[in-house]
Amino acid sequence: MGGPELEQLIGLFSRLPGLGPRSARRIVLKLLRDKEGGLARLADAMQAAAAAVRSCTVCGNLDSSDPCAICAEPLREARICVVEGVADLWALERAHVYRGRYHILGSTLSALAGRGPEDLAIAPLLARLEAAPVEEIILALPATVEGAATAHYLTERLKRFGIPLSRLAQGVPIGGALEVLDEGTLATALRARGAAN
Repeated sequence: MGGPELEQLIGLFSRLPGLGPRSARRIVLKLLRDKEGGLARLADAMQAAAAAVRSCTVCGNLDSSDPCAICAEPLREARICVVEGVADLWALERAHVYRGRYHILGSTLSALAGRGPEDLAIAPLLARLEAAPVEEIILALPATVEGAATAHYLTERLKRFGIPLSRLAQGVPIGGALEVLDEGTLATALRARGAAN
C-alpha cells in the first residue's frame, strides 16, 4: 500500500495492546501528516526512553533513575504493596489513595505456563523485608486462579516476618449491576461484605 517501511511501521503499531491493523493505519497516517513532525518526535522520544528507562533495582518499577522516584521519596509510608506488574503500580498511583512503597513480582505463579516461584521477584522482596522495618504488606494481585495461588504462596512465605498481611477487597464494582455480575464475583462480594455506614 505504501512501501515496506510503512507496512513495517503499521505492523509494529498493530502489535500494541488494543490496536489492530485499522487503528494502526490511522495512527501512522496522523503521525505522517502532522505538520510539527509527529513521527520524528515520536521516534526521538522512543529512542530517548529506550536509552534512559530501566527497572528499579529496589521495586522493579520503570524509571529513568535508580532507585525510582517512588523508592527515593522519603515521605512514603513503611508499607509494601505487592503487585504483578508495572501497569498495576501505575494504576494504584493514579488512584492517589496509597502512599506506601511497592514491589513488582513480574508475573504470577502458573503451573500451566510453567512459572514457578523462581520466576517471580520473591527473593528481592524477602531481602527488603529483612533489611528494613515494614508496617504492612498488601497483596494487590489479580482476581484470577494464578493471582490467588500467588497470594497463597506469598502468605505462607511471609508468615515468618510477623508483618500484618492484607489483600485488596474484591467484589461489586462501582456502578455495577448485580444482575450482570458472575457468580464468583457475587460470592466474593458477599463474603467480604462490610458494615453499612
